[in-house]
Amino acid sequence: MVEIYNETVQDLFVPAAHRDGKGLNIRESTALGIYVEGVVKDAVDSYAAIEKCIDHGAGNRQVGSTAMNATSSRSHVVITIEFKHVVIEGGLEQVRVSNINLIDLAGSEKSKDTGATGETLKEGNAINKSLSALGNVISALADQATGKAKPNAIIPYRDSKL
Repeated sequence: MVEIYNETVQDLFVPAAHRDGKGLNIRESTALGIYVEGVVKDAVDSYAAIEKCIDHGAGNRQVGSTAMNATSSRSHVVITIEFKHVVIEGGLEQVRVSNINLIDLAGSEKSKDTGATGETLKEGNAINKSLSALGNVISALADQATGKAKPNAIIPYRDSKL
């Protein structure tokens, strides 16, 4: 469970006081696909255990107040749940792995409406930048799928950590 706060990826299973401030790196490999390096994984075996993990991580999330909202999330959160299904047939073990990503996006902000200044303004700008980058990726993928863009057109995935 990671948080993207001011374009920095943080592990929400690690309390803020124990983070180095630099954040975690996003990597890509042929074996793992895209992943966050060094993120804490917790093995669970029930829905209740998943809920407990999410509650724990949510307690470490960046929140603040604005003129529009007394408790405003100041970050995006990505929760990755990995399912492993092991089948043993004829002495051979087969493992099937599936992932589901649950995303909680911070809302876009107009600094005029929120009354944001200082650090809150910086947070709002980072939120808006990442949401805009996500919109650009979705738009580029849609253009590619409908033939409006060349099949080898570059998708701007790296414009934001989101």
